[in-house]
Amino acid sequence: MWIRILAALLAALLAASCASHAPRGPGGTQRPYTIKGKTYRPLPSGEGYREEGLASWYEPGWFSGKTTANGERLRSGELTCAHKVLPMNTMLRVTNLENGREVTVRVNDRGPFVAGRCVDLTPAGARELGFYGKGSARVCLATEGDVPGMRGGQLPGPFYVQVGAFAVRENADRLSQRMLRKGYARTRVQEGSQTGQVLWRVQAGTFASMDEAHAEQERLSVEFPDAFVLAQ
Repeated sequence: MWIRILAALLAALLAASCASHAPRGPGGTQRPYTIKGKTYRPLPSGEGYREEGLASWYEPGWFSGKTTANGERLRSGELTCAHKVLPMNTMLRVTNLENGREVTVRVNDRGPFVAGRCVDLTPAGARELGFYGKGSARVCLATEGDVPGMRGGQLPGPFYVQVGAFAVRENADRLSQRMLRKGYARTRVQEGSQTGQVLWRVQAGTFASMDEAHAEQERLSVEFPDAFVLAQ
């Protein structure tokens, strides 16, 4: 009995020691932070960034009401990832060097804080790369598209705030019409795919600057808690 209790306490302590205490929220994710005695300094820009290392993936237990470092809800089916220093919303191409498969994911969390590992993927990302169920895979990372923080800390506009994604086009159209009635005159519906499924993304806009878009994201997050900013 006591051996089992002590083992459970030890497991809890080990889990706590591995937990991430990186800064959270829109303003905190660019501040330096220290994990397990090591200090990480987020990059002001991800332009031209490349890295090789091991990719891991969030296990299913992580998806019980948890949020990412930038405040979004953690969703197993979305193509997002954790990286220790890249700016939030950086689009990152991940190539599995073991089988040649690729996927593009968006940075919205900090981690992984395990030696040798360079990125944490959702199960959706791990499936796209063909290593879901395995512990890790050797990968190459490269930023692509418009990169947050480039050109002196500001991306050129216009910017949008994504407020929803739907498997049914009619649902996206209905939300788009609502956003138009609210005054977001250039709201658009964009077709995309995620883990092989077609999705229709509703993006309210447009906004001339990143700061303006983030301010609107804050207002919209009351109704759309998973809203995020993206550049055209």
